[in-house]
Amino acid sequence: MEPSSYLVKQIGIVHSLVNEKAYTGWGEVTAEIHLEREYQEGLLGLEEYSHAIVIFYMDQFHSGEAKSMIKRPRDRADIPEVGVFSQRTKYRPNPIGVSVVEIKKIEKSIMTVKGLDANNNTPILDIKPYIAEFDTRDNTYVPQWMKGLMKDYF
Repeated sequence: MEPSSYLVKQIGIVHSLVNEKAYTGWGEVTAEIHLEREYQEGLLGLEEYSHAIVIFYMDQFHSGEAKSMIKRPRDRADIPEVGVFSQRTKYRPNPIGVSVVEIKKIEKSIMTVKGLDANNNTPILDIKPYIAEFDTRDNTYVPQWMKGLMKDYF
């Protein structure tokens, strides 16, 4: 079966003080998502939610197709090599990022959020409301190495 390609539109862009790759402190980062004006009406009602899910394109760290499907997270020697689908690496076949953010305010086409782990000028692909019944699951678990990796991320 031949792989398909899809055209995805950028609906906005991140405005943030973060311009470099960072692995800690994202929970304190406040950023603005500037939507294209044609999508502004899509924000109507989102202010009634405390959180949203932001889907973005990690274009600043992607250099073509993922060269290997196995990677050591953050290239750390103390973490085992695992497949890219077992981690949240930027280096993957489709460098799509997903973050749950706190909504601070929405004014016209600008959404101010806290906790978005995307750098300045990152393209936004979609925004969805965080709905606990959809987005939370009981009895979940992650490997111990991931718990350590995420210790100071947010």
